[in-house]
Amino acid sequence: MLKLLSTFAKIAIASILTGVVLAKLNLSAEQILLELGMTPENVIQWMEKGMTWAVPHLILGSMVIVPVWLVVYLFRPPRS
Repeated sequence: MLKLLSTFAKIAIASILTGVVLAKLNLSAEQILLELGMTPENVIQWMEKGMTWAVPHLILGSMVIVPVWLVVYLFRPPRS
């Protein structure tokens, strides 16, 4: 768990530093998206489509994976 939190902290710090550098260069997220031929609205639509696709699959998969994990966890030999 500590490794996971450490990784998230490193990603957050790197993101903040990158954001500061881009801000000093007078670049914004909207400008970068426009250079790529996209708009913030397009990105939001893609995220909505992705969530619409992912959530039902996530729920369906977890209906199989969680019980299997629970059975494996319950029948695992005890640790000393």
